[in-house]
Amino acid sequence: MHVLGEFSVETFLKDYWQKKPVLIRQALPNFTPPIEPDDLAGLSLEEDVESRIILENGDTPWQLIHGPFSEETFGNLPEEKWTLLVQGVDQWVPEMSELLSYFQFIPKWRLDDIMVSFAPKGGSVGPHFDQYDVFLLQAQGRRHWQIGPKYDASSPRIKDTPLHLLENMEVTEEWTLEPGDMLYIPPQYAHNGVAVDDCMTFSVGFRAPSEAEILSGITQHAMDQLTEADRYHDEDLKASAQPALIDQAAFDRLQQIIAKHANNTELMQEWFAECMTQSKYPELAEPLEDPLDWEEVAPLLQNDTVISQNETSRWAYYESKGHWIFYGNGQQLLESKDNELTDSAKKLWDQRQTTLNDIKAILDHSEGQQLLLTLLNNNLVYIDEE
Repeated sequence: MHVLGEFSVETFLKDYWQKKPVLIRQALPNFTPPIEPDDLAGLSLEEDVESRIILENGDTPWQLIHGPFSEETFGNLPEEKWTLLVQGVDQWVPEMSELLSYFQFIPKWRLDDIMVSFAPKGGSVGPHFDQYDVFLLQAQGRRHWQIGPKYDASSPRIKDTPLHLLENMEVTEEWTLEPGDMLYIPPQYAHNGVAVDDCMTFSVGFRAPSEAEILSGITQHAMDQLTEADRYHDEDLKASAQPALIDQAAFDRLQQIIAKHANNTELMQEWFAECMTQSKYPELAEPLEDPLDWEEVAPLLQNDTVISQNETSRWAYYESKGHWIFYGNGQQLLESKDNELTDSAKKLWDQRQTTLNDIKAILDHSEGQQLLLTLLNNNLVYIDEE
């Protein structure tokens, strides 16, 4: 099941994904949000939760306030034109993370998180654009959206606010979204949503590293594997009458060094899998203080036992030279050529919840048993008692 309404997955990816915005009416018909505004406000009181309030007319225009907040904070807010934003709600509320199953037509390692916003009438975060793909699911109430063309870092911004708001946003389309409606916005497309009445919006964001992050990350990963002995060398040096000249041969040697590492496919794969599975909030996914051993775990495992991925975990795997390599939360956890074991591992990685009956090969291999034990002890999965 997906949330694309009348569009097939193939049509959406071909015509809209990273290309242009699209409105999907009743993406989730009769949608009942798994969180209420009061619960959202309660989350924003917690020290570990990332939250913000934006007031259009605060002490300054478009005032930004960072949480955690207090009950007094909410008591002092005006009746209109403010927005509460809580990041990573799927990491805190398991029922929220279940919404992600509707978006499995996009690689799960691209997922950032689900941000939830609540706003009374007139509430908005202002006209802006993002550097990531986002699906804006209307969960409660109504929100009016204005959509604009692409903008970039050179576009004029509103001054005297920490928010990166567009000074002049051209409006090309506009819609009012009802509960269950959803809007997809690709990177850099301007958008501005204003609450028509008390409303809650779920923002399902998909991240992508910048080219600068990719270059610096791969370079650092390569550097970590080099030693002082790995140096520029010129055993083919020729005598020159111009001792200060850096000749073309020297530049060619530099190019060869860069190409040697840039063309190292295995190094690139390792870095990318590690990067894209880093936990957004690693403090929520710390290993168990008292590690389990197999004798403690085995009695809990029956055919109908459900293994659930920790809501804070991130997963990816890839194939390289006949081996399947599995990563979770930035760590390589398995490398195997065994078909039965890798097939079970793929199911465990692809699905948020898996019954043990679906991954029997995990228990049939000592390597699989150790894998499951590692996942449990590293808090990447848990045994769902329900």
